[in-house]
Amino acid sequence: MKYAELKIGKTVFARLSENEDLLEMVTQVATTAGITAGFFMLIGTLKTAKLGFFHEGKYKVIDIQQPLEIVSCLGNISIKEGKVFPHAHLSVSDEKGRVSGGHAMQGCLIGVTGELVLIETTGCRLFRKSDKKTNLSLLSFSESVPKVRKRRSA
Repeated sequence: MKYAELKIGKTVFARLSENEDLLEMVTQVATTAGITAGFFMLIGTLKTAKLGFFHEGKYKVIDIQQPLEIVSCLGNISIKEGKVFPHAHLSVSDEKGRVSGGHAMQGCLIGVTGELVLIETTGCRLFRKSDKKTNLSLLSFSESVPKVRKRRSA
């Protein structure tokens, strides 16, 4: 096991609009807010969902083409290949309350609305590192980011 102790930074709320891609919008909000490490939660509705189930080195795509309620969407923000990267898992329900879940993939389109809460973490850099054994980009940690000392006024 590897771990890093981080501190909470700023919190950003955003409302996602109809037909916006869930992961693209999380990326855009984090990038605009200057958040390169953190975690997020999202609730709302989807028009369509693309979920992944990881098996034998690749994702099997579960494509759901109907209105859905987001039961839970949890994820983290790190850096992958020099860019902000959201990693999320998503549970959705249909009109009868049947729940499906998995890895959130590109193509999850917001329905009526999405309500995002993004919480920055500080004190350590989070990034994704390619792992040949699993064929995944696994979460990695850098050394602690040094604190910036304030200059004393003369």
